[in-house]
Amino acid sequence: MTKPLKVALAGAGAFGIKHLDAIAGIDGVDVVSIVSRDLEKTRAVAGKYGIAHATTTLDEALALPELDAVILCTPTQMHAAQAMACLKAGKHVQTEIPLADSLADARAVVALQKETGLVAMCGHTRRFNPSHQYVHRRIAAGEFNVQQMDVQTYFFRRTNMNALGQPRSWTDHLLWHHAAHTVDLFAYQAGSPIVKANAIQGPIHPVLGIAMDMSIQLRAENGAICTLSLSFNNEGPLGTFFRYIGDTATYIARYDDLYTGKDEQIDVSGVDVSMNGIELQDREFFAAIREGREPNASVAQVLPCYEVLDALEKQLA
Repeated sequence: MTKPLKVALAGAGAFGIKHLDAIAGIDGVDVVSIVSRDLEKTRAVAGKYGIAHATTTLDEALALPELDAVILCTPTQMHAAQAMACLKAGKHVQTEIPLADSLADARAVVALQKETGLVAMCGHTRRFNPSHQYVHRRIAAGEFNVQQMDVQTYFFRRTNMNALGQPRSWTDHLLWHHAAHTVDLFAYQAGSPIVKANAIQGPIHPVLGIAMDMSIQLRAENGAICTLSLSFNNEGPLGTFFRYIGDTATYIARYDDLYTGKDEQIDVSGVDVSMNGIELQDREFFAAIREGREPNASVAQVLPCYEVLDALEKQLA
């Protein structure tokens, strides 16, 4: 029997819990440590999921001799430094999106991964959602080509709260977090690098210090285009909704679910072993470790996304 992978999870917030739930359905993986800021809450989560070790410091988890890998669900601003700490400690690492909030930091993580040879992956979940996988397979088979993607990323976050509506200790960002999903997915699905990118943003929030509304236009080298609208001001359906307009069909993706352009649901239950994109993302991470290969959404593969985000940030400045 294959030896179980021993994993630590850093960040017991909304997305950390999603990863714990996903890992519960994956054989051969044991979460042996959980790291978060509030020790009492961390111990409560550890108790619920049967995790033996709880701590407030990543270094303490990295010192566990049995540890193989780490999943980072910590604040955006910590991702790059913590990913590099994991690699320097000899641990494989998956960081939730985004890889970093600056191009320099993203490049530093990629350089260290190449130096260590360890598996380093970023949680660009859209590559793994069954809905987007279905479209990607049609593209790979030559049955569908993206001509235009229209994407809406809408939340209602006029105060600093997380996906569960709980107060958040750090500030989220439309460009470096939420736009990263679509910028990467567009190039991935178009099968062509992004060669032109434009952005405009609305007023800066007086307390949060971020733009609450943003619009981005992208063009791939092969001529495909993408329009992305983002808002933290939306009172209505929340989340990200993708419309693929292609040469042979139109698809609407809503997280793991997929519909035709006429809003007829497409059965994507047979696309992969799960309908949970986070679980499929984690399965790829663990499989890459076991097989000694580069994972889909490796830090090197997603670096071009952060080069585009950097260019857009300079435009907005």
